[in-house]
Amino acid sequence: MLDRVREAAGTALVEDVGAVVAVAAAMSSRFRSGGRLLAFGRGEAASDAAHVAVEFTHPVIVGKRALPAFSLGAEPALLPVLGRPQDIAVGIRPADGDLAVARELGMLTVALTAGEECAQAEHLLAARSTDPLVAREIHVTMYHLLWELAHVFLESECSP
Repeated sequence: MLDRVREAAGTALVEDVGAVVAVAAAMSSRFRSGGRLLAFGRGEAASDAAHVAVEFTHPVIVGKRALPAFSLGAEPALLPVLGRPQDIAVGIRPADGDLAVARELGMLTVALTAGEECAQAEHLLAARSTDPLVAREIHVTMYHLLWELAHVFLESECSP
């Protein structure tokens, strides 16, 4: 049963790959202009926000540059204090309204959800699974793809 749930969620991610590529392209533009990534998550997703920040600041592949990223833990209220217009706000399982201030500041707003609404996100990447563990696995895959693709765009001579 779990294998079928994982397979369905993975297939849905493949169908949504265009959205992931679009987010990575937008992120690379922000990084090029001096932007930083500010990640946060609610509940267990706070640890995923820390993982995202570590991935971007400490690349594990030789030759990939470190990109400025910070984890706000479970504190989206820090976005108006630390956020700047050229920055990127990534909310993992954000509550509705968590990205409102970031959007008002002109930050690129990205939400990784499991079907929740997040009207303030310019980019919504939804893990299409009702199983919370499978949704989390899809989110981990998504942010690893974002890291890799952002580097691809940054290393490319043509702008996304």
